[in-house]
Amino acid sequence: MDRREMFKGTIGGLMLAAAGHTAFAAEHAGHAAGHQRMQGMNKSQSLIDAAADCVKKGHACLSHGTHLWTEGENKGMAICAMRVSEMIAACEAIEQLALYDSAHLVKMARVVMDVCQDCEKECRKFEKEHVQCRQAADACDACYKECKKITS
Repeated sequence: MDRREMFKGTIGGLMLAAAGHTAFAAEHAGHAAGHQRMQGMNKSQSLIDAAADCVKKGHACLSHGTHLWTEGENKGMAICAMRVSEMIAACEAIEQLALYDSAHLVKMARVVMDVCQDCEKECRKFEKEHVQCRQAADACDACYKECKKITS
């Protein structure tokens, strides 16, 4: 077997695996959608969505900051990175508690409100120079507001 044949076999195998994965994902998505229609939307869905968005934007912010530090720039963002890391952990936790309608959700929401406020405050310091910081700050504000709704 020469390299060309081996390459064709490898590509064919990868394409077959990708097709199987796509079919499985489509079937799984349809199955999950059916469950959601049967059970209705989670009563904390807006909080779940806000927390997930916070995590997503926080990771983007951290990634951007890490890239800047490797180039020797903006060492002042270290405190911001710590706050973003705390926010990611807190928002991942509340997202899970909200998914399971935990009895501890309201207590956790109070903690997440504080964490999100701290993170937003630090991210706002860099929002004019870095879009990732602005997006993380905005996501923290949205998550704070969703947490406030369930603690009031």
